[in-house]
Parts: sequence; structure tokens; C-alpha cells
Amino acid sequence: MNEPLAVPIALYVHWPFCLAKCPYCDFNSHVAVKIDQERWRRALLTELTATAAEAGPRRLVSIFFGGGTPSLMDPGTVASVIETAASLWTPADDLEVTLEANPTSVEETRFADYADAGVNRLSLGVQSFDDKALSFLGREHTVDAARRALDTARRIFARYSFDLIYARPGQSAAAWRHELAEAIDRAGGHLSLYQLTIEPGTPFFRDRIAGCDDDLGAELYEITQEMTAAAGLPAYEISNHAWPGEACRHNLACWLGVDYAGIGPGAHGRLAGQEGTEAVHQQAAPEAWLGAVETAGRGTAKRRRLSPTARGEELLLSGLRLSKGIDAAVFERRAGVPLNSLIDPVAVARLVEGGFLAERIDGITATPAGLLRLNAVLSTLLLPVAEGGQSN
Repeated sequence: MNEPLAVPIALYVHWPFCLAKCPYCDFNSHVAVKIDQERWRRALLTELTATAAEAGPRRLVSIFFGGGTPSLMDPGTVASVIETAASLWTPADDLEVTLEANPTSVEETRFADYADAGVNRLSLGVQSFDDKALSFLGREHTVDAARRALDTARRIFARYSFDLIYARPGQSAAAWRHELAEAIDRAGGHLSLYQLTIEPGTPFFRDRIAGCDDDLGAELYEITQEMTAAAGLPAYEISNHAWPGEACRHNLACWLGVDYAGIGPGAHGRLAGQEGTEAVHQQAAPEAWLGAVETAGRGTAKRRRLSPTARGEELLLSGLRLSKGIDAAVFERRAGVPLNSLIDPVAVARLVEGGFLAERIDGITATPAGLLRLNAVLSTLLLPVAEGGQSN
């Protein structure tokens, strides 16, 4: 294999439509009564082709269909995107193809069709094993439906994952232990466990819904780490847990700074070239994106070449979320600047002494105590920005 083909790339495909908008969700998702599936298929393939032409020969390591609710996509569209991506780039022998789905009965009937289309990993938005919590979160499924969907996923897919949201208002430590125990029992090798955050612009924010207090949130986080580790599902990232070898390869690629392309409304990507890494953002509004692709061949809203400092800060923010932390040599190769040029040595020493950071010969890692307070660790660690600034 020649050198250009050895350069990896991950592909993210955004499907912006949902059956309903969840009150906690700040993703680019929209409720649509009718979707012209064929028109959307053509647009996704058009933008994919243009993106591949720009990126050049690559080794395709993962495809991730996110949203929105990608399990509302026609399986034929999913198959076309996978086939086209594999024809434009060289697919890895172990290419990971993940599709996000909700556990409603309508979507469950499509699981086998998605597997036939080439999806080999399913990610289910279960969110809770409590019906009252599901109603509070605005979900369209019941606990029984979630259990049935998980059973179906287990039969059809060799690899599957599901999400839960905890630290909900009124949730006790005992209740979370009970819910998490069922999740671990039903896990297919991977769990995504997120604390509820109230994001500006969401109905929860507008209605002044408050999550649990910080002390209880910390207790629930520690329970999560304790129970998943004991079950052989330790955290490999602050909110993601997996058996050995079952980590989501797509997300790992993005967190570690591998190039990734984004197609679809609101998708964004990072593509490295000889002059540095470009941040590429697609039009967020579905109709605006669709019109731009049909007239110009792609729906890009803005692109910006990141300075080495800005790219380095991105990699620092994402890399410290990982249990393995940051490899300094890989960091420098992908950012273009040494790790120690961005972090305050005095702060590093203080964080190490406090038990929040661990220094290694080849890099740095946040400790369990540091992961619990990661925002504070990062704000302490970073040197003042001298040039370049943060990415958009």
C-alpha cells in the first residue's frame, strides 16, 4: 500500500430529523412530517463525493451515522452512503460502521435491513430503564420497548451499545445503582453513561429545570466508575465504558486527532494538509444545506485553518478525556506544536501533587480525581493563548 492510502480518515454522516425533539437536546435535530428520502440520498452522496475529492486517497477506518435519528433513514440510503464511501476511499479490513437508533417499535423493524446495508455496530438511545424518567426526558419509547430493542440488537449485531442519562432531578444513588445494574446486565460490550446537563437554548433551560446538585452528581459518577469497572466495563473516556476491544473506534479516532470528514446538515470535520488542519462546518439548517448541495455540490457554511496552538488546544481538551491520556509524540505530530508549549509547568506540578494529573515519560493522564473535575483541571493547565485562539 502506498503512503497516501495509509493515512486514516473517519466519516461522520448527520441525519437531522427526529420523531420529536427531546427537551434536553441541543443537537442539530428537527421534527419533519415528510422527508424526500431520494432527494436526501442524492445530496448526501454528492457532498460525500466532493469531500473525498478534497481529502484525497485515504484509508477509511469508520463511518458513523448520527443525528437526529438516523434510524429514520431509508436503509437504501444507508447502503448507498457506505458503498460510495468504500469506493471513494480504501476501507479498512475491520471498518466500523455505526448507526444511532431509538428503541421504538417502528425503528426496531429496520435493524435487520441496516445490518444488510452494511451497518455492523448499533448505538441505541435507551436513556433510562424507568418509564417516569423516559417521560420526563421526552422519549418516545417505554422501558419494555427498550428491552425488546436491545434483545433484537443482540440477535442481529455482533457489536452494539446504548446510552443512559443519569443525575436526573430527584434521582437517588440507590435508584441509579439499580438502573445501572440492569444496564450492565444488558450491555453488549459498550455503554455510554452521561450526566444530565442543561444546555442553553433547550426547553429544559427555558423552563429552568435543574439537575442534581454537585455533591450528588459526584457520588453518582463515582458509583458509575465503581460498578462498570467491577463488571469489566471500565471507562476509556469520561462517559464511555467498554470491554477490551469494544471501544467506539469512530469516537476514539476523533478524540485522538485522526482526520474526520463530516457530511450532512451541521456536520463538521477536521482535515489536515501541508499547511495545517482545517475546521470545516456544514450549513446547520436542513433546507439551507440541501439547497447549497444541489446548487454548489456541498453545503459548507464556513471553514477555517487552525493555528497549531488552536489545534493543540483541541487535542488537549479531547485527549485528557481519555483514560489513556495524551501521548506527547502523537500530539506533536498532529498538532504541529509540542505538548509542553501549551501547558503551564507550574500548574502541571501542582495538579500532579494534588492527585489530579499523572505525568508519564511519554505524556500526561488525568487521574480519576482529575476526570471528576476535568473542566477545572483544563482551565488550570492551559497557558494563556499567545496566538491562534480556539477553533469555532
